[in-house]
Amino acid sequence: MTQTAGSTAATPARQRHRWNATDLGLIAVFAALVAGSALIAAIPVGGMGVPITVQTLAVMLTGLALGPGRAFAAVGLYVLLGLAGLPIFSGGRSGLGVLAGPSAGYIIGFVFAATAVGWLTVVVLRRTAGRPGRLRAFLLFAAAMVSSIIFVHGLGILGMMVNAKLDFSKAFLADLVFYPGDVIKNVLAVTIALALHKAFPDLLIRRIRTGGAAAPAGAPAPHPAVDHRP
Repeated sequence: MTQTAGSTAATPARQRHRWNATDLGLIAVFAALVAGSALIAAIPVGGMGVPITVQTLAVMLTGLALGPGRAFAAVGLYVLLGLAGLPIFSGGRSGLGVLAGPSAGYIIGFVFAATAVGWLTVVVLRRTAGRPGRLRAFLLFAAAMVSSIIFVHGLGILGMMVNAKLDFSKAFLADLVFYPGDVIKNVLAVTIALALHKAFPDLLIRRIRTGGAAAPAGAPAPHPAVDHRP
């Protein structure tokens, strides 16, 4: 009896982190969203061939909406499909040759940024349960900015230094032009993500409350977590 009960209790723990058909569908949808955002008319800046696009908005929204694991899978799928030959990078580019261009660091940085902001989103959603909505919005915006600065801009600068043979100061100055747009895009990404979480709590919030598993169909909604800390 004891062994049976133990194995029964262990089964949900093993299944907790498995993705179901809904998860796979969300990964595909957000990968398509990132791809579609890259095809929207880009604004060329400078002479480095790295345009301003709305793609960062889609990448950050993916992390804010899905959390780290599924965001990594969605943006990683987008990058892999582009490197495999689908013309889904900005300007309709594709193939491994993109990794030799000045925008290579930005493309690779998308995967890490989406994962990082997804992880920080989970932390923020847990710590702000029952707290004012403005605090949650501010912390999510901060998470998005930190993730984009470290990974998108950081790796973007490194890519220009390696592939465009720029020194750090020139690469840094070339990257500064993207900051104003990123602030606006991160504000929009957080606004959209908060609306999605409010309308569809199963997207991420309810998964956090149930330890990473989506609530079974027909199951009652779990009670909100209560923060007893002072």
